[in-house]
Amino acid sequence: MSTASRAAHAAHPPLKGAQLAMGTLALSLAVFMNVLDSSIANVSIPAISGNLGVSPQQGTWVITSFAVANAISVPLTGWLTTQFGQVRLFMTSILLFVLSSWLCGIAPNIETLIAARILQGAVAGPMIPLSQSLLLSSYTPAKSSMALALWGMTTLVAPIMGPLLGGWISDNYTWPWIFYINIPVGLFTAWATWSIYHKRESTIRALPIDKVGLFLLVIWVGALQLMLDKGKELDWFNSGEIILLTVIAAVGLIYFIIWEKGQDHPVVDLSLFKGRNFSAGVVAISVGYGLFFGSLVIMPLWLQTQLSYTATEAGKVMAPVGIFAILLSPIIGKILPKVDARRVASLAFLGFALVFFLRARFNTEVDTMSLMIPTLIQGAAMSMFFIPLTSIILSGQPPEKIPAASGLSNFVRIMCGGMGASIMTTMWDSRSTMHHAHITESTGYASPVFVQSMQGLTQQGMSDHAAYAVLDRTISVQASTMAATDIFYLSAFMFLGLIALVWLTKPKKSSAPVDASGAH
Repeated sequence: MSTASRAAHAAHPPLKGAQLAMGTLALSLAVFMNVLDSSIANVSIPAISGNLGVSPQQGTWVITSFAVANAISVPLTGWLTTQFGQVRLFMTSILLFVLSSWLCGIAPNIETLIAARILQGAVAGPMIPLSQSLLLSSYTPAKSSMALALWGMTTLVAPIMGPLLGGWISDNYTWPWIFYINIPVGLFTAWATWSIYHKRESTIRALPIDKVGLFLLVIWVGALQLMLDKGKELDWFNSGEIILLTVIAAVGLIYFIIWEKGQDHPVVDLSLFKGRNFSAGVVAISVGYGLFFGSLVIMPLWLQTQLSYTATEAGKVMAPVGIFAILLSPIIGKILPKVDARRVASLAFLGFALVFFLRARFNTEVDTMSLMIPTLIQGAAMSMFFIPLTSIILSGQPPEKIPAASGLSNFVRIMCGGMGASIMTTMWDSRSTMHHAHITESTGYASPVFVQSMQGLTQQGMSDHAAYAVLDRTISVQASTMAATDIFYLSAFMFLGLIALVWLTKPKKSSAPVDASGAH
C-alpha cells in the first residue's frame, strides 16, 4: 500500500458492521435507480406520446435527451470530484435526480418533459462512477473484489428490470409513476449516504476550468449520441442531418484529444489511456458490453415483432439472466483475489460465445425453454464479466485517480452500449431485407412449394391477395430470424476475439487487489 493510501486509511478507515451494510445498500440502490431509469422509459413511449398528444417519433426524444446529457456528464466525474468533493457531488446528484424525476412526472407537455429529462441525465452521470469509488473506499483493499461484485449485481439486473417494470407500470397505472418511484428510493439513498459518508469527504482542489475542453466535449459527445439515437429513424447516411452530426462528432473528437493532451488541468484525463491495463481493459469491457446490450435490444424485438410474443412474455424470457448473475456475483467477488482476473474474464467471454452460438441455432419454431437456456448461461457469464474487468481497469491507479478512471471507463462502456444497439438494429434490418430478397427469388409459379402453399391457402377460402400477404409474412419472419442468427454468430466470434485483448493486460498479483483506499 502506498504512503498516500496508508494516510487515507488512517483518516478514513474502512466501514464495519451495520454502517458497511447500510452504505453498500444505499450506494447499490442509487446505481439501480440510475440504470433502471435509462431503460424504464423505453417501453412507455407509446403511453407518454399518446397522453401528451405527440407522435411516437417526438416521444423518443424522452430517451434521446436523457442519453445525450448523461453521456456528456459521465466523463466529467473526475474533474467535478476534484472541484466539489465526491461525497458532496454524489449527494447533489441524488437530490437533483429526485427533483428532476418529480418534474418529469408532473410535466404538462413534451417540451417540459424533455427539459426535465436533460437535467435528469446530466445529474445522473456522476452517480455510477462515484458509487463505485465510494463503495471501494468502504472496504479494505483485500475485499475490494467483493465490493465490486455487490456493485456489479445492480448494474446487471437493472437493464433487465427496466422494461419489465416500465411496461407493468404503464399497463396498470399511469406513465408518470415510472418517474415517481425514484422519489422514495432517492430520498432514502440520500439520507443513508449523508449519514454514513459526510465525514469521509475527498480532498477538494480549486482548479482552473478548462472551458474549451468542456465546450468540445459537449459538442462531440452530443453530436455522436444524437447520431446514434436518430440514425435508424433518419435512414443513417442517406440523411444529410446524420452526415452533419457524424462530421461534427469526428472533428470535435479530434480537436478535443489534441486540446486535452496539451492542458495541465484537462476536463477529462486522457493520460489514463497510457496504462495498458486501463486501455485494454476499457476496450474489452466496452466492446463486450456493446455486444451484450445490442442483443438485449434485438432479442425482445425479434420475439415481439416476428414470433408474436407480448412485451410481458418477451420480458419473462429475458428476465432469467439475472438469476445466476445475482447468485454467482458474490462468489466471484470472493474468489477473485485468489485467482488471475484474466482467467475469470476469459471464462466470461467463453460463456458469452457459447450463449450466442446457441442463439445462432434458433429458428421460427423455437420453444420457450430453448430460448431461456442461453439466457440462464448469459447470467453466469455476466457475473464473471464486470467484476474482473473493472478490477483490471482500476488496478494500479493512484487513489486520487479512481473517480476519474471509473468515470472515463463507464463513459466509454455506455457509449459502446449505444453503438452496439444502433449497429445491431441496423444490421438486423439490412440482413432481413437481403434474406427476404433471396428467399423470394425461389418463389413464383416455377416453384412447386410456392404453388402448393398458394393452393392450400386459396382452398381455405382466401383470395389470391390475402394468400400472397400470408406467404410474404411467413417469408419476413424467416428472413428476420436468419438475420438475427447472423448477428448472433458474429457476436460469438467477436467474444472469442476479445479473450486475446484480456491477455494484453498485466494485472497485479492475486494478493494485491484494487486499492481504492485513497478514494475516500
